[in-house]
Amino acid sequence: MDLQQADAVAIAAAIKAGEISAKAVCTEFLEKIAAAKHLNCFTAVTAETAIASAEKIDNAIAQGNDPGILAGVPFAVKNLFDIAGLTTLAGSKINAENPPATKDATAVARLKQAGAILVGALNMDEYAYGFVTENSHYGATLNPRDTTRVAGGSSGGSAAAIAAGLVPITLGSDTNGSIRVPAALCGIFGLKPTYGRLSRSGAVLFSSSFDHIGPFARSVRDIATVFDVLQGADSTDPVCTNRHPVETRSLLSLQDVEGLRIAVADGYFAKGAEPEALEAVAKVARALKDPPNPPYQGGLGGIATVTIPEPHRARAAAYIITAAEGANLHRKNLRSRPQDFDPATRDRFLAGALIPAEWYIQAQRFRQWYRDRVREIFRDVDIILAPTTPCVAPLLGQEKMVIAGEEVLVRPNLGLFTQPLSFIGLPVISVPVQRPNALPLGVQIIAAPYNEALILQVAAFLEAQGIVTSPVADIG
Repeated sequence: MDLQQADAVAIAAAIKAGEISAKAVCTEFLEKIAAAKHLNCFTAVTAETAIASAEKIDNAIAQGNDPGILAGVPFAVKNLFDIAGLTTLAGSKINAENPPATKDATAVARLKQAGAILVGALNMDEYAYGFVTENSHYGATLNPRDTTRVAGGSSGGSAAAIAAGLVPITLGSDTNGSIRVPAALCGIFGLKPTYGRLSRSGAVLFSSSFDHIGPFARSVRDIATVFDVLQGADSTDPVCTNRHPVETRSLLSLQDVEGLRIAVADGYFAKGAEPEALEAVAKVARALKDPPNPPYQGGLGGIATVTIPEPHRARAAAYIITAAEGANLHRKNLRSRPQDFDPATRDRFLAGALIPAEWYIQAQRFRQWYRDRVREIFRDVDIILAPTTPCVAPLLGQEKMVIAGEEVLVRPNLGLFTQPLSFIGLPVISVPVQRPNALPLGVQIIAAPYNEALILQVAAFLEAQGIVTSPVADIG
């Protein structure tokens, strides 16, 4: 079995069938991680406990027990998730002084309960405030598709580890685009569920009214499987929904997407991007209208366009709210030890600390107006398509880039198309569009709240047609 090419579902099935041991799987992935240190994906590797966990999985199977749907599958998490016995860095120098976590974050615990094996913690932008994972304390994470380029952020380590085949599944967080941006730049799948759909308990927050957690993977069925495992109420996260879990993996039937009302976002989402980013959206739209491969015939009907109202204002309001909420969380350290922050993070937090309360209140009022207007769109359409990023991965250290003929700053503009969507907590999956002899791009598949099953069905349809794929990067 080629473990690097196999997805989590296939690996778990092989382990449970006795075709390979969990210990052998774990050992091979740990060797891959050690050989790929130059990518700087991991800030901690839990090799000893991972091997011990794998041996327990093998013993359970030998005794005729089912260890879970993800039996023996290695996984890793962004280093803002609590891992019992490790200090939760959240990408910061300051947090390195904290004592080790005493228990796992809810998401980590649920994956372990499903039989998955934790192999480490992953690099990120400090306090999740960034889009490039060029961390001044722990170094930059390199993009496995081109190691001269950024992996995206703030969950850069999570995306790069998947693209390089170092683990089959990872977890990240998304405030303004921190799952979707690195997923797009690294050419993999990344799901930002509906706000409050998955528990964030045991994760270091950046902006509580925005923060989501979600999975990365190289197949849609892996994304669905992890999402299903993570669902469920959690009283320790005050925004986690009490909705009954919906098993999405069993709903990935390609036939189910026929007849959907699909639209491409125009206006703001059709400007300010390089032509190849817009062409990636058009490619996906064309495939949904006229599926290229039989036997899935009949298509999805005509592809329309739709205008999302006031996305510029949504993005501005998102900046105000996240900066203010983030600064409030770190006010004490900003006063007493500002020199220990990443300079870029510190400056943004300091600006957030100066935001007048009136601005924050106005931004939240606009947020409700905007939420209502966008939800009205979903009376007429089921799915909206939009670019994930306006361009391919920028170079490491690149401060400015030219987009649609205009010179703009790299860091804030990588989230140009993601921020107006996370602003109101919509479920979105970024799907990878590979291009011959070129870097990948991402397309956002967007639906109304709690319609994760729907966006996963569309993603699975596109994957089956070969329109969106995530091959392992060649890292030598």
